[in-house]
Amino acid sequence: MSEENKPEDDQDKPAETPALEEVKQAEAAEIEEVKPLEAAPSAEASVNSAPETEAPVLQKQTPEEKAAKVKAAAEAREARAIARAAEKAAEESTIGGEGAPETVKEPSVNQPLLDRIVQLLKENVSPDVVEEAYINEKDSDLPTVVLQGEHWLACANILKNHTELKLNYLRNLTGTDQETHLEAVYHLVSLSTKRDYCIKVKTNREQPSIPSVTGIWPTANWNEREAYDLLGIDFSGHPNMTRIMMPDDWVGYPLRKDYEPLDPEV
Repeated sequence: MSEENKPEDDQDKPAETPALEEVKQAEAAEIEEVKPLEAAPSAEASVNSAPETEAPVLQKQTPEEKAAKVKAAAEAREARAIARAAEKAAEESTIGGEGAPETVKEPSVNQPLLDRIVQLLKENVSPDVVEEAYINEKDSDLPTVVLQGEHWLACANILKNHTELKLNYLRNLTGTDQETHLEAVYHLVSLSTKRDYCIKVKTNREQPSIPSVTGIWPTANWNEREAYDLLGIDFSGHPNMTRIMMPDDWVGYPLRKDYEPLDPEV
């Protein structure tokens, strides 16, 4: 067929260029590669398909296991106390080593108050009533006295009623566990002189007992019950020595350092 006899459509149609052909081939390849995505499994299906695990069963401790834990706790307390004593001795030897300049520390402004309260207690109660007396520098140079528990009631009467002291307000009473012993801490204030003192009374861990001072400072009532509830310190002579926070059938004293709950999830 001659060019003159070709259909008009073929004559008018422009010839495709090589570049256009390459574009069409690339589009065809992309269409061939696109496939529908599979639906992702739902969260509910994945949860249901997960293997079930049985909840752990808590086993009760035998008396032998409890006794072993109590013994281990006592040994740990003793080891910590020995370590602290060694650290303190090392610090003191370093401070007082050869070549170290001697520094003279100025006495606290509250030192006369501490000396006087110690003197009054020894004169009016017993010469050996004070176990320790010091200025607590970390607590605004608070005069602090450690007393023997057997003389505590007599000391409390002197502290409140002596004309030089007049410590007529018990600001706070707390109990602390010192690992080797328990102690009650009394923060006393004179509303007339505005002077503060801290009194500490020690007691043993096995049968902790300290005379109650609710008859001297009524504020001690709930504070003593709280110390009994959380540390097990019995305040003899208290009008209602019962737990104030924990249930009556609660086993143990939560603020003791060797306390282990019967149910670890509580």
